[in-house]
Amino acid sequence: MGHVEVSGVRFELPDGRVLLDEVSFRVGEGAKVALVGANGAGKTTLLKIITGDLVPHAGAVTRSGGLGVMRQMVGAGLGAEPTVADLLRSVAPPRVRSAAAEVERCELALMETDDELTQMRYAEALAEYGDAGGYDVEVTWDVCTVKALAVPYDRAKYRELRTLSGGEQKRLVLEYLLAGPDEVLLLDEPDNFLDVPGKIWLEQRIRESDKTILFISHDRELLDNTATRVVTVELGHAGNLVWTHPGGFSSYHEARKDRFERFEEMRRRWDEEHAKIKALVLRLKVKSEYNDGMSSQYRAAQTRLRKFEEAGPPTEQPREQQVTMRLKGGRTGKRAVVCEGLELTGLMRPFDLEVWYGERVAVLGSNGSGKSHFLRLLAAGGSDPDVEHQPVGDVAIKPVPHTGKAKLGARVRPGWFVQTHEHPELVGRTLVEILHRGDGEADGRGRSGMGREQAARVLDRYELAHAADQRFESLSGGQQARFQILLLELSGATLLLLDEPTDNLDVQSAEALEEGLEAFDGTVVAVTHDRWFARGFDRFLVYGGDGEVYESDGPVWDEGRVQRTR
Repeated sequence: MGHVEVSGVRFELPDGRVLLDEVSFRVGEGAKVALVGANGAGKTTLLKIITGDLVPHAGAVTRSGGLGVMRQMVGAGLGAEPTVADLLRSVAPPRVRSAAAEVERCELALMETDDELTQMRYAEALAEYGDAGGYDVEVTWDVCTVKALAVPYDRAKYRELRTLSGGEQKRLVLEYLLAGPDEVLLLDEPDNFLDVPGKIWLEQRIRESDKTILFISHDRELLDNTATRVVTVELGHAGNLVWTHPGGFSSYHEARKDRFERFEEMRRRWDEEHAKIKALVLRLKVKSEYNDGMSSQYRAAQTRLRKFEEAGPPTEQPREQQVTMRLKGGRTGKRAVVCEGLELTGLMRPFDLEVWYGERVAVLGSNGSGKSHFLRLLAAGGSDPDVEHQPVGDVAIKPVPHTGKAKLGARVRPGWFVQTHEHPELVGRTLVEILHRGDGEADGRGRSGMGREQAARVLDRYELAHAADQRFESLSGGQQARFQILLLELSGATLLLLDEPTDNLDVQSAEALEEGLEAFDGTVVAVTHDRWFARGFDRFLVYGGDGEVYESDGPVWDEGRVQRTR
């Protein structure tokens, strides 16, 4: 069994800032350890230090057992038009990788010159491939392609990678790493792109596996179901620190709160002691001016103060990310959304729906079933929008072909949030500029502009103050998401339409979003694949694999894709 030990690792960015400081933790044999922390805190950097891709400026990493690594974008950097074979080789043991490359080189050389020397080289390359375990690995690959793609390796290996979805690529790499020879696995967001059945499959495989696994994930349900301990990369003052919670995710929040409280208590005691010693030094200073006999005591007290200050306060209280969202909304008509015989052309069969003011409705179902189209139709104000139903913000919304009717209730103003949208109206402008200008709708609705000081305060609530003068497009995915939700808050939307809002958010941002939604005085309709997020909803609208839209008592995650023969 393998293990990984990280001790005293320090890593500096090219501009001299310290990203990681004094990072130490251990991933013991067979443990399943989750690495969590804010976006940009250095989680991926830490994984790269463990794999040896980056060299730390101080400290060391020791590990035993072969190391299997899954990067966040599994298909990246494999050259032009990579194949399934290229992908599988990229995660195979190094010796197999280089032996396979040599076999390929010799095969190409034989096409050019079929002489004895080249044949000898080819025979040697094949022998080395066998010794390296290449044929054994191919047996494993065969099992994996059958499981992930339903075809044997010989048929799958020349398939171009771009013909596989992101989820299929991830599934294939995971199948191999979990079945392969490496005893230690490092997985960077393995659940990205997987649908919920895929995530449930991954949870089972991680739990059953006897390998040692260190993984980064933002999926709180996955963390809750798999992690035996949680390592947090946290914002410290002199670089990011790491602390380990020796239990699972369900007890993690409590542990985190206790930790912050303990820091505060230790700091308070240090401050009290500091004040005492300073007062003593001051007293002795005054006394020694009148009494020569006191000067040695005065010097001793000075030394004591100097040593106390050099030792410094207890580990500095890491900065807790405090995102507070004050989504307001306001009263609207009792019925916020009414659909009658609504059919999104070519997608689902007609359905009826009534959503009441203040309800939280989760829209579930497979990709491609029309959930996002439904949100877009509501975002534009429904089938026949009144002036009061004009969407907030200045995003142009493409019409959605449909029959039947979707209507919004009185005073219902939709605010629409999609992470993957291009935002030409925001690109090239800093956050302060965007807030300063407002979106200037002439009729007095929409988001009014604000002064720089007010803008700074609002950004501070969303943990974006430090990025006030950054351009929108330079923010991380999680920061962009928070900023867009801030714009919705300021614009007075009373119906929030959220399309997979937690997709790029780290754990803390997702929790902040949920707290903001709880306080929101209005109606929320959200498309989501996030099981933890869905716990906060009271109605579930499911787009079924048979083309029917139905309501269920709880979340349904295993609806397949719609088979369209209509």
